[in-house]
Amino acid sequence: MDLPQDPTFLLVIFILCSILYLSLKSIRNHGNLPPGPTPLPLLGNMLDIGGDFVNSLMKLRDKYGDVFTVYLGSRPVVVVTGYKAVKEIYLDKVDDYLNRGDMPIWDEFFKNYGVIFTKNLERWKELRRFSLSALRDFGIGKRNIEVRIQEETHYLIEELRKSKESFFDPRQCLSRALCNIIFSVMFGNRCEYEDEDIATVLSCIYESFVTASSPWGQIFDMFPGVMKYVPWYHKKFFKSLDKLTQYVNDKVKINQKTLDPNNPRDYVDAFLIKMEKEKVNPNSEFNMENLLTSALQIFFAGVETSSTTMTYSLLILLKHPDVLAKVHKEIDQVIGRDRSPTIQDRNQMPYTEAVIHEMQRFIDLIPLGVPRKTTNEVKLQGYTLPKDINVFPLLTSVLKDPTCFKYPKEFNPENFLNMKGELQRNGAFMPFAAGKRNCLGEALVRMELFLFLITILQNFDLKSPLPLEEVDMSPNVSGLGNVPKPYKIAFLPR
Repeated sequence: MDLPQDPTFLLVIFILCSILYLSLKSIRNHGNLPPGPTPLPLLGNMLDIGGDFVNSLMKLRDKYGDVFTVYLGSRPVVVVTGYKAVKEIYLDKVDDYLNRGDMPIWDEFFKNYGVIFTKNLERWKELRRFSLSALRDFGIGKRNIEVRIQEETHYLIEELRKSKESFFDPRQCLSRALCNIIFSVMFGNRCEYEDEDIATVLSCIYESFVTASSPWGQIFDMFPGVMKYVPWYHKKFFKSLDKLTQYVNDKVKINQKTLDPNNPRDYVDAFLIKMEKEKVNPNSEFNMENLLTSALQIFFAGVETSSTTMTYSLLILLKHPDVLAKVHKEIDQVIGRDRSPTIQDRNQMPYTEAVIHEMQRFIDLIPLGVPRKTTNEVKLQGYTLPKDINVFPLLTSVLKDPTCFKYPKEFNPENFLNMKGELQRNGAFMPFAAGKRNCLGEALVRMELFLFLITILQNFDLKSPLPLEEVDMSPNVSGLGNVPKPYKIAFLPR
């Protein structure tokens, strides 16, 4: 039989053989990792974990134990599950897992800049230290941010009253209110709910988060070298982030023109002042690239975590009117209907606090966690992990660990209540991870969730257009994040 002589054909065969060889070599080079399903050349374990990524990994746990290995394409990832093992990553041996792991779809866009997604440890330390200080300076963790949230809840309540008990999708309205809090910290002011620019920004944030969490985002993470050239659905992710970057860039330019070094107004001002002080240092991390990416990353994370959690929380209450009734009762007893809720009210509202904790646990916002990478060779659960291996601490396995929660798979506030009806703390409650590299704005999100949710419920009862049994709490997409299905709700004045 004569072989084809076409040089293009021969080149394709050579490339495919090279990829196959490198793939097999990569698999052989990582032969001492924890056990897992046998990977295929090129595809890795795509057939084992494709589609429903999170549940597929949890099923593999049943077969291989709390620590196992999967291949995303030719890239090995050690999956760590259960509170005991994940705690080892986040808290007990945190310095051994301090590097950010590979997140190809995000890495392709951010290029290793910014405080959240950088893999450069020194850059991360510098930017995180600065960001924590700046966020505190502009209110996060202080009384003035509570006042700011209280003021914004009044705007939100007025907006909800305008709906006049009609059914509508609440996400956009909730997102605009929550966006204004982090927006004021990052850029110095709030936006009107009718602002078209902020509507576009919120749509871009939502679109990119959904895309990254969808099967398209997962396929990109498995085969980034190919997918970045393929014009499919995942391209919406990059288009959305391009628009967000331009928006942040425009805000930074406004701050540059009006900057008063003696009177910083927001995070961007503080960064610009730091840049000026360090301009003589050629190795400084305080440059325009890190300003733009850090501001975008913090703004993105602050908006998406709070708005998705709030949107999901109202859906849960629609599904559980008995829980809603008990929260309403506690609000009336402790706060009444004439004054604004305060953070101090939490201490007198154990049931409501248990409900909010249980909402965050049940929502399971970031089920995969954010990947880490080993900083050196380390022992884990009897296995030896090499330096620079990707590690997935599965937060979903912690938040639904049956050894830590009485009702791991269902929504039940008793997961956080003791026999006396008091709030019961639980170390496995880590919806935003834990340790040195946890979420920058965790305290802000928890404050927002309490004040916004309680103010809404103080003023309104909730109604669904669907019968109770048809209210669907399962996520619309489940990958990097859990995002609720779109739904409609009516706010009935109390």
